[in-house]
Amino acid sequence: MQIIGCQMNIDWEAPGLNLRRADQLFSNTTVPSNSLLVLPEMFATGFSMNVGRIANAPQVPPFLSTLSSRYHSTLIAGYVGQAADGRGCNQALIYSPQGVRLGAYQKIHPFSFAGEDKVYEPGRSVQIFELGEFRICPFICYDLRFPEIFRTATLRGANTFVVIANWPAPRTEHWTALLRARAIENQAFVIGLNRTGSDPKLEYSGRSVVFGPQGEVLCELDNKEGILQADLDIESVTRWRARFPALADIHHAFTPES
Repeated sequence: MQIIGCQMNIDWEAPGLNLRRADQLFSNTTVPSNSLLVLPEMFATGFSMNVGRIANAPQVPPFLSTLSSRYHSTLIAGYVGQAADGRGCNQALIYSPQGVRLGAYQKIHPFSFAGEDKVYEPGRSVQIFELGEFRICPFICYDLRFPEIFRTATLRGANTFVVIANWPAPRTEHWTALLRARAIENQAFVIGLNRTGSDPKLEYSGRSVVFGPQGEVLCELDNKEGILQADLDIESVTRWRARFPALADIHHAFTPES
């Protein structure tokens, strides 16, 4: 499976500009059919707490549908929806190669350090979808610091994780270290897709990366806009889990409900 991730500099609260930027980056890349396309957390707006301004941007879902069907590829992309009580929903939307929305994961851990928990509703469950033999689980940014949700997904059959983010430059080393740890401890692929550039408060260092099930780097970007591209072979997960069956030694009495 080909991973095509768009590490982009997001214009602040400007969906039109960001959709054009994402479209251009993909257009300048050879995208094989049946790839997995990935866009960052809140890719159309940046990490804004202004829910009333950015939620339910009407042009975003049609754009994502068109993008996935154009390349005949599955797509994961950050989006801001809105809950019934007016709070935002920080989501990863999933589209099929036919441009049909398959579902949405809602960020379980809003980033309280930045006040996200005050204006965004937390999600309640992990989501796993199948793409051939790949059982893919999306997470969002701050979720990366909570290994228990990754282990829950692994116990439910996940073998590939996609973490979309607006992860700031001052904690870049945490980003790469935690992504690698999640890959090693779950013996799974981990794709970390971050943004670059800046917003009114923070700088972002990119460093999007794909880790294999032994923590090996399969592809990594620097701090510039670009495309993260890697070819994943599910047999490398299957072989490693069989050769070094650490997951069989999990003490289920100490794990989250699976």
